[in-house]
Amino acid sequence: MVYVNKTDTNELVLGLQNKSEEAFTILYDDYSSALFGVAFKIVNNKTIAEELLQDAFVKIWKHIDMYDATKGTLFTWMLNITRNTCKDYFRSKYYGYQSLISQEDLDDIPSKYMPQATSYEEESWELQQLTQKLEPKYKEIIDLVYIFGYSQEQVAEKLNIPLGTVKTRSRDALKQLRYIYSL
Repeated sequence: MVYVNKTDTNELVLGLQNKSEEAFTILYDDYSSALFGVAFKIVNNKTIAEELLQDAFVKIWKHIDMYDATKGTLFTWMLNITRNTCKDYFRSKYYGYQSLISQEDLDDIPSKYMPQATSYEEESWELQQLTQKLEPKYKEIIDLVYIFGYSQEQVAEKLNIPLGTVKTRSRDALKQLRYIYSL
């Protein structure tokens, strides 16, 4: 059960900040499948996605005090940690030694997937349901920024639209997702 109201989420965060193992278990049970879907989408390898998910949850546990509800939802905060953990993996020496692809290919990893063709893992059906309710122009921005890790500047360049438009669509999409999520 994913927390759908602010009171439950606030209680969960408070439990995590008090280092409650029960709260962490609830957090993991509620969010791991959606975050695994994101990690898998980025690295395209189940074993590595599982390891990166574990790393992300360790970071979440250690840094829960840095979560600020005024800046976004708990899920968005955890999504960013997961996405950044995956990006760090690609930047690591370990990945460089394991892979024979060039640095150009590394820089281009997210663009190998087109947002219109985004397919989410079965386990992250909730995330899929939420983003599918967005207009295509908003879904495209959310996928590029939050799933594939592009900066807003890179999205503007990739889609050949003004940076202000990207920022506005991103903000509007997040507002719509918050509204949809609260239903």
